[in-house]
Amino acid sequence: MGTSGEPSGLRRVALLIGQLGLGGAEKQVSLLARELHSRNIAVDVLLLSKGGPHEATLRAAGIHVHHLGFTRTPSGSIADPRNVRAFARLVLLLRRLRPDVLHAYLLHSYLIGAPAALLARVPVMVAGRRGLSDIKRKQGRLFSVGSAMTAITDHVVANAAAVAEDARTVEGIPPHKLSVIYNGLSDAALEVVEPATVDTRLPVVVCLARLRPEKGHDCLLDAAALLAREGRRCTWLLVGDGPETERLQARAHALDVDVRFWGAVTDPRPLLARADVVVLPSVSEGLSNAIMEAMVQRRPIVATAVGGTPELLGDDRGVLIPHSDPAALARAVAGLLDDPGHAARLGAEARAWVLKNLDATTMVEEHLALYRGLLARR
Repeated sequence: MGTSGEPSGLRRVALLIGQLGLGGAEKQVSLLARELHSRNIAVDVLLLSKGGPHEATLRAAGIHVHHLGFTRTPSGSIADPRNVRAFARLVLLLRRLRPDVLHAYLLHSYLIGAPAALLARVPVMVAGRRGLSDIKRKQGRLFSVGSAMTAITDHVVANAAAVAEDARTVEGIPPHKLSVIYNGLSDAALEVVEPATVDTRLPVVVCLARLRPEKGHDCLLDAAALLAREGRRCTWLLVGDGPETERLQARAHALDVDVRFWGAVTDPRPLLARADVVVLPSVSEGLSNAIMEAMVQRRPIVATAVGGTPELLGDDRGVLIPHSDPAALARAVAGLLDDPGHAARLGAEARAWVLKNLDATTMVEEHLALYRGLLARR
């Protein structure tokens, strides 16, 4: 694996995250781990609580995955004896692995990872920001403690300029301690795929997002109902799972709209490719992997102008609307369905921009430059 000939001394990187489910952060951890490994950097992926679909891919690539055994049950505070033992396990593991860099993703990971890195004398600690603070602040004391832990990290990586600006203005992180590195897409993810088969004669609108309040599915249902009342019925595919599933299913039934709950899928590309329009009505967002993947498939996209979404869609790669505005969402969807030429142009511009700006090589090289620079300063 890593060689002593590395000019910066960078030999080993540990990536810390809660689990390896189908979320965007988990997908990026998996991609970064594999790209670093392919460049002869030893990589260990450390999981707080559980595995997930990406674990097998990592192990097949020869990357070590370590389960730490933290609990996230309602009673699972950091003072829980199981979590105390898991924290000790993390510190001992870091001392044994001796990574040059510990890069922790998402709130719980850098809350736990920062003091563990300090105790294990890891040379460089990096915290990853993947979303805006408005959602994290709802976690109360954890958010405050997490912000305090950021003070003992060496650097913070945001996945969008909007996320970095939020970290600077809300948390007070100084600019010299912040970098923006966009998400990347693997070569396989950049392929255009055959569309899935959907049993409908209506236009198909796809939303790829976990069924959580911040993703704005209520706005989507209201927009579907508005279009239905105007005689513009569509088939809406909600691709993803989450705690809002049952409530949203009941509401869709009450509104009498054709909304199909597809559940979580490991490869959403065929469903995105089938979409006449892709929507993402989030009230808070970082840099959406769902939008990136829809751009690859040349889909016309309607999304709320929150977080890093305007950085992806710009002025000519999609349609941006205010969040929590069902009428604006309904108008934008109808406009794209009525003007397929405009929709096709948006899709073509979106794919061209992704190919130029979001490849995995750029993403990993920017991480390597950051890690090496931080190590050199140490």
